[in-house]
Amino acid sequence: MAPTKTTGKDVYSVILPTFNERQNLPIITWLLNRTFTEQNIDWELVIVDDGSPDGTQDVAAQLVKLYAPHVQLQTRTGKLGLGTAYVHGLQFAKGNYIIIMDADFSHHPKFIPQMIAKQKASNYDIVTGTRYAGDGGVYGWDLKRKLTSKGANIFADTVLRPGVSDLTGSFRLYKRDVLEKLFQSTDIRGFTMQMALAVTAKSQGFSIAEVPISFVDRVYGDSKLGGEEIVEYAKGVLQLWWST
Repeated sequence: MAPTKTTGKDVYSVILPTFNERQNLPIITWLLNRTFTEQNIDWELVIVDDGSPDGTQDVAAQLVKLYAPHVQLQTRTGKLGLGTAYVHGLQFAKGNYIIIMDADFSHHPKFIPQMIAKQKASNYDIVTGTRYAGDGGVYGWDLKRKLTSKGANIFADTVLRPGVSDLTGSFRLYKRDVLEKLFQSTDIRGFTMQMALAVTAKSQGFSIAEVPISFVDRVYGDSKLGGEEIVEYAKGVLQLWWST
């Protein structure tokens, strides 16, 4: 893993996997820059692109220059998956805290200061955004997709008892060393990786806190979620139940 900075000041590295996010990437990068700058937080953005054919890498290369030295681009050949993108990005991240989130505005950077404050309050190992607690919510989904997501979380919670209200959520803040240990402890890298990380964290005694977030459906581009991912999720729940 890449060494962290040794200035004594906390550095927050956002790992952002992309595939065909040319339209979304400039806006989410601008929002991240504004959020961190206004809060006087040391940050960087690690874009991990899986060979997007829509010109995402060209846009990212421009952002690297525009927001230097805060943005870096790491490219991979082919669509290798979300889970492995996080693992790949962590190798290049410099921060002692790692934030993972989506590039499509589903996760608004405005919640990051709340997540950081929550982590600092009790030195939590992980802070996860939740759509299903407090004043969290989902906007822009039809009833079928809302019921599918909620049902998936209820199913996983019933089987695994992870103590997290939004097990499939992918907006999280980790202590870097904790995330490294979790990656070493689980070999699940697909759509179910977020669930596997939370369950593994609980089994290893890491502390997890939640911050309610508003999840908004993507503005540009198509969702990556399909029937195969749903089947993979169900299999992942049962695999984790069998192994924990």
